[in-house]
Amino acid sequence: MGKKRVIVAMSGGVDSATTAAILKKQGYEVIGITMQLWDYKGAEGGCCSIDDVRDARRVADQIGIPHYVVNYMDEFKEYIFNDFVSKYDSGFTPIPCVLCNQYMKFDFLLKRTLELGAEFLATGHYARVEYDDRKDEYQLYKALDLNKDQTYFLFTLSQKELKRLLFPLGDKTKREVRDIAKSMDLKVAKKPESMGLCFITGSSYRDILEPYLNNGKESGEIVDTEGNFIAQHNGISSFTIGQRRGLGIAKGKPIYVTSIDPDSKRVVVGEEKDLLKNSFIAEKLSWVSEPPSTKFKANSRIRYRHKEDLSTIELVGEDEALIDFIKPQKAITPGQAVVFYNDDKLLGGGWIREVL
Repeated sequence: MGKKRVIVAMSGGVDSATTAAILKKQGYEVIGITMQLWDYKGAEGGCCSIDDVRDARRVADQIGIPHYVVNYMDEFKEYIFNDFVSKYDSGFTPIPCVLCNQYMKFDFLLKRTLELGAEFLATGHYARVEYDDRKDEYQLYKALDLNKDQTYFLFTLSQKELKRLLFPLGDKTKREVRDIAKSMDLKVAKKPESMGLCFITGSSYRDILEPYLNNGKESGEIVDTEGNFIAQHNGISSFTIGQRRGLGIAKGKPIYVTSIDPDSKRVVVGEEKDLLKNSFIAEKLSWVSEPPSTKFKANSRIRYRHKEDLSTIELVGEDEALIDFIKPQKAITPGQAVVFYNDDKLLGGGWIREVL
């Protein structure tokens, strides 16, 4: 039997480069693929820019694997960027990295992986996939390096994808990954991590959004929690729940955005205590295997850097759930993802639609 073929999604960074090098050393037949997702027009991007493609190719040459670039710009605009605009137009705060993983990597690129006769798709994500013999299914666990854990962005993965995925960095710390890259003398061993969204280049997200917005850039009122007028604003797309800076309001005490009404275009502001809520509705649910029951307890995380807390999840529709936290949480934000955990095992997640 020949070597197992694996496709590695290579972004040009140290994580994906080290992933490819590790798998090559383990004896896999490795092919590197870099996805071109955005037209940077010469600007430096957050990932997968021209420089990143060049870095990925240099590493591929260095470790002796073929490397290809595939153009997914049209798909990225349709599935990721258009959703990004739509969410801001509707007063939501999107998290496009989840959708990018769901569609670009683990749908389109996974399909390309199988078309190329490969058995697995590997990425540089910090997460762990383990097979449960007793249940005859795959489970998704947090990375051992909790500071780098990326399972929050992977909640849409199901059995269909997990059986085809490899995450070689899930049992390693970031420092260990850097050390491995240095020991192999990889050309990106000291390359800084990319931060922010890949399609925001040299400007703010508002500048990127402006030409595409409709409702989101129409003026409206800023009011307090009693409905009293405070000021005018230039568009709900400039606000997110919990925002404190850039409000242009002097009240003698800290003021935060507590809610956004896209229909009336009203932005409500209040004190920090007004941000505390217990309950919300999530939609478009996804499960690694099956939900434990129609009503169960789990630790829920409402933002990437939010510490998950105990909650009750009740399935109230075919694709909806009511989440009740035991303790109030700060700034639950429509448009963000909620992800459910049992200790370090990811159960599933959904999209925050409405705060109650």
